[in-house]
Amino acid sequence: MYKAGDMVMYAAFGICKVTAVEKHDLTGEEQEYFILKQIHSDKNIFYVPTNNDAALSKLHPVCSKAEVDELISHMNSEGLIWIDNDSKRREEYSRIIKNADKHEIIRLIKTLYLRRKKLAERGKKLRSTDQNYLSLAENMLFEEFAYALDIDRSEVVDYIEMHIA
Repeated sequence: MYKAGDMVMYAAFGICKVTAVEKHDLTGEEQEYFILKQIHSDKNIFYVPTNNDAALSKLHPVCSKAEVDELISHMNSEGLIWIDNDSKRREEYSRIIKNADKHEIIRLIKTLYLRRKKLAERGKKLRSTDQNYLSLAENMLFEEFAYALDIDRSEVVDYIEMHIA
């Protein structure tokens, strides 16, 4: 699957480099792990069991520039996912962050951007939980886009705005 040197997105933790694939006894039983190191932090190292489907589902290869451009070209056609019920909305947004599907993350960002704009027109703000989900989603998507496009994260929104269909 992955090998040392591969770059991956690891759920909400961001872009990591697979530094090794090694056997370790971390749980009383020796098993093989992908050793991941965040590219923007020397502090975090993750051990992801190679035989654990739930853990592996949080990993995916970093998208290419072509994939980023394809995602951007479809942003306007992505639907919204607003849910009026607070607890159901938190549950759905949590699921989206956990699954890290870029199309759903784009829908989440778009939904909360538009919601924030609508509320601002009435002098109100997003609820803090919605703002937290927006920040998480932006961090995940923008970090990956910046890496794939080889630009600074602060330039991602401008890039999207220039290339949106």
